[in-house]
Amino acid sequence: MDRYPPIADHGVVGDLQTAALISSQGVCDWFAAPRFDSPSIFAALLDHDRGGYFLFGPEDPGSICKQLYFPDTAVLVTRFMSPDGVGEVFDCMPPDRTGTPSDRHVLLRGARAVRGTVHFDLECRPRFDYGRAVHERDLGEGIATFRAPGTTAHLQTTFPLQPDGTDVRGAVTLRAGQAAAAVLTVGGADAPAPPPVTPDTVEERFWEVVDFWQHWVRTSRYRGRWPGVVHRSAITLKLLTYAPTGAPVAAATMGLPEQVGGERNWDYRYTWVRDGSLSVRALLDLGFIEEAAQFTRWLGDRLQPPEDDRSEPLQIMYRVDGDPELSEEILPHLEGYRGSYPVRAGNAAADQLQLDIYGEALYALSEGREIAMRAGYHGWKNLARTLDWLADSWDRPDEGVWETRGGRKDFTFSRIMSWVAFDRGLRLAAAYSRPADTVRWTAARDAIMEQVMQRGWNEQEQALVQHYGGTVLDASLLLLPRVGFLAPRTESWLSTMDAMERTLVSDSLVHRYDPAASPDGLRGSEGTFSLCTFLYVDALARAGRLRLARYAFEKMQTYANHVGLFAEEIGPSGEQLGNFPQAFTHLSLIMAATTLDDALDRQRD
Repeated sequence: MDRYPPIADHGVVGDLQTAALISSQGVCDWFAAPRFDSPSIFAALLDHDRGGYFLFGPEDPGSICKQLYFPDTAVLVTRFMSPDGVGEVFDCMPPDRTGTPSDRHVLLRGARAVRGTVHFDLECRPRFDYGRAVHERDLGEGIATFRAPGTTAHLQTTFPLQPDGTDVRGAVTLRAGQAAAAVLTVGGADAPAPPPVTPDTVEERFWEVVDFWQHWVRTSRYRGRWPGVVHRSAITLKLLTYAPTGAPVAAATMGLPEQVGGERNWDYRYTWVRDGSLSVRALLDLGFIEEAAQFTRWLGDRLQPPEDDRSEPLQIMYRVDGDPELSEEILPHLEGYRGSYPVRAGNAAADQLQLDIYGEALYALSEGREIAMRAGYHGWKNLARTLDWLADSWDRPDEGVWETRGGRKDFTFSRIMSWVAFDRGLRLAAAYSRPADTVRWTAARDAIMEQVMQRGWNEQEQALVQHYGGTVLDASLLLLPRVGFLAPRTESWLSTMDAMERTLVSDSLVHRYDPAASPDGLRGSEGTFSLCTFLYVDALARAGRLRLARYAFEKMQTYANHVGLFAEEIGPSGEQLGNFPQAFTHLSLIMAATTLDDALDRQRD
């Protein structure tokens, strides 16, 4: 067992309320329950010795390990090949079908030998509350129970377990055609033991999970050139969405570094208004109407008139249930992934001012406007009051889209997305004949465009730049043609793209910005941002640069991991960095694929 396998060396399984990461060695080294943003039970990815893990894999350390997803599902299959035999472990979590928050979550792990003889080892070493809570262990026939304050976990197996301190271990030898199972059920403090398991009952539940995902994928209306990667991204977005509210988390994990050994280690298990809002169009394009509608309702519920002149109508991120409290703390007892310290739980960026979120929110509501208008008169009034507030508030410095901690600036992207907010608000008011201060909104919209083109434009670079008075390029501006601020083939936009290509693009991979040229208040560097690479593909396709766009899209697929998943960033040697898998990257992949499909179809016609 590797102490710290590569970030990309994992698949993810989940039940639409939480998720677990499984390495290609059969180790569950990240799992939080009962929700994505709950304290961890297994967190060996953040500290091998203190974090806890659940291994179910081959005894032979020389086995060749490979992973795949069962087609069109979130069921992960890990295969082990050795001279003595070939074995498989499948992992899945029965998905939530009720839409009701639950403390009970089940990780199904089934093993079988498909050829020869395979010896499987099992080790279950939970470490509750990020490894801070002490637990007790009871061991019975075929079941081990772990109790910590507020949480109980039952591990059931079809083979004997042995005590190992407060943990357990076991082993089973299987010949071709034989199967075994290990089922972990997590619940509240008084959760009763579940019924006994057999390989047959676990296999039956496995097929139920397969049927759920394959039925869901069949509702997709995507018929483009890349069904495999698009549907894998759609499944990943679904996996990272909290079913009771429809709110997607940015990633399944916390603390995974943007630079190994550095301090850029954030908690991404929350719902960003920005990420979720841009997902609406992608979901609608794929035909997933209910998912888009559910998030739109969640977003509408967050839009509330400010209580006073100092408060904001929206926070940049929330917990999956809409709770705005995301206090950040450092977990000093965890060493971090390969020494990437500090490990942070919570996210202090929630308190930042990022004015671009109003544009993204209105973009979402306008893209799904029939859905949004179901909120009725009172929902519209909240939206209108938000735009009235923004009319007085857009012209001020903020922390910007990348949540830098280097002080507020007049970020160009924030102003452009404020323009989007007024533009889409005016469209909605006209389309649905809603009461609105259209004169004021129009004046604000037009003033923003004049200001951006005068103060955000740099003559030397012949480009729109990151912030007023600066020279730094910023890949967030790749969204401009998608939101309609500039037409995709105008001279000013093509010139801006050319400047980005000279400065931010390396072998089609795109950096967010240059931290050395634009200090962001943090030490160290970072990799290229996978989100930005797919935005680059989208912008290239809109600009008519189809050969380059298609080649960049295809090359980016070579940076996906072995099961088609992306973390946040790509490092200098092609390694994946940051939290994993990242929803925003998979969202932007869908956006790029659909835009490129449409452009290539028009070219063919």
